[in-house]
Amino acid sequence: MAIDIETKDCTALGDAELADLADLCADGPSCYEVGVLSKAKDSWVLVTLARENDKIKGFSFSTLERIGGTPSVIIGLASIKRTAKRDTVLRAMVNDQLRRAVLAFPDEDVLVGTRLPTVSGYDAFRTLTDIVPRPDYVATGEERAWGRRLAKRFGIETARYDERTFIVKGDGSYPESMDHESLKPEKLDPGFADFFKKVDGKRGDALIAFGWAMADDLLKLA
Repeated sequence: MAIDIETKDCTALGDAELADLADLCADGPSCYEVGVLSKAKDSWVLVTLARENDKIKGFSFSTLERIGGTPSVIIGLASIKRTAKRDTVLRAMVNDQLRRAVLAFPDEDVLVGTRLPTVSGYDAFRTLTDIVPRPDYVATGEERAWGRRLAKRFGIETARYDERTFIVKGDGSYPESMDHESLKPEKLDPGFADFFKKVDGKRGDALIAFGWAMADDLLKLA
């Protein structure tokens, strides 16, 4: 059965769908409840839903916007059900968000940013370039500035964010982030895992990460 992707305005997300999203989260570590998801509905512009046989297999709240004039896809909280197709679900969701990005920002490179509670979240960045942070690379001052901009966009207080490590200190709850468990973690560069050695999962820490979708690559999705 193929994965069906639907992206729509958050205002069109009904109570029954919110309940379905909460049920999906209950099976994973995020355990986002209806109250948290309802706030996300009010905070974000778009929601991407992945279904198989009419059942929700993943979702992602996001927005297309310009930050300081730069076209951006900002992904808020997201969760993918732990099935044998979870990598496919994540890839389909990201591709749909990038397809919408090229329609909104034709002929422009687009920044994609989110928060990652674990290294598996880097699966969402497989098609991106100039990912930050990345192994064997020291972020530039401008890239650290992008980390600060994203932290501000996520509503994170300055005291909770370390611009050198890109880590957001948690508040005891699961972060509103990319909840995903990679099906093939061995395909990720092992250097990515080093960034999470200082990420305290019990405290609810997360890593802010971003990358670029290049205009030429986006055209293939249009």
